[in-house]
Amino acid sequence: MGELRFVRMGFGDEAVDYQVAWDEQRRVHAARFADEVPDTVILLEHPPVYTAGRRTEESERPLDGTPVIDVDRGGKITWHGPGQLVGYPIQKLPRPVDVVAHVRRLEEALIRTCAEFGLETTRVEGRSGVWVLGDPVEQRPSLGGLSLDFDPRLHDEEFDPRLNGPEYAPSNAGQRREDRKIAAIGIRVAKGVTMHGFALNVNPDNKWFDKIIPCGIRDAGVASLANELGRDVTIEEVLPVVERHLKDVLVNADLKPRVVEKSPAAVTTSGV
Repeated sequence: MGELRFVRMGFGDEAVDYQVAWDEQRRVHAARFADEVPDTVILLEHPPVYTAGRRTEESERPLDGTPVIDVDRGGKITWHGPGQLVGYPIQKLPRPVDVVAHVRRLEEALIRTCAEFGLETTRVEGRSGVWVLGDPVEQRPSLGGLSLDFDPRLHDEEFDPRLNGPEYAPSNAGQRREDRKIAAIGIRVAKGVTMHGFALNVNPDNKWFDKIIPCGIRDAGVASLANELGRDVTIEEVLPVVERHLKDVLVNADLKPRVVEKSPAAVTTSGV
């Protein structure tokens, strides 16, 4: 892979409206497809906004009618806002594109970033993103005074944590010592060029996630670097570390097209 440039689009008081950033993504995407610009990572903060990927179900949206922007990325509903570092890698990949490999590379860069700050994170099979693992189920505190054997999330398909108090809120998953996501990933690939990307929770108010079913996952929660480390961590601190690990992972990647399984050739028989 060749050059990789970083564009710091806006942070803090200059946080970038989601629609403005989406328009810029599309502009850079078209330029990258035409080879007018190198692979580019746009980095920014957004003002508070909920966005819903293509797989979002109506039951996962805010119950109070809070506006949600429907977008063309994969994945489900999430929140973006202050204290969250958002990255949009716009890369040209060999076709047919290996989307899973692209997601794994982004996860790896963020896992390395968290490790540099002293936080061990990992992947969870079947769930994209970067996770802080909780305690084994038998070692977790009970919820609402009930044994975990009676945790309604495990048995009631219609259970909604948004209607059942703070003990079930995604923002309190750390107190419950459950698995919790610290970085979400949702991408789109068009014409062999990627869009959208990742959101790393640095020091946001995670209560924003309590209005939705984050990423459609009802039995886990959300985390942040600041909460997990028990100290203040700023976007300014994290930004150069993320850039360094993204550059290391993406520039040094051995990019290969996705392997397409070929069906066995039909066997032809002929009479004699």
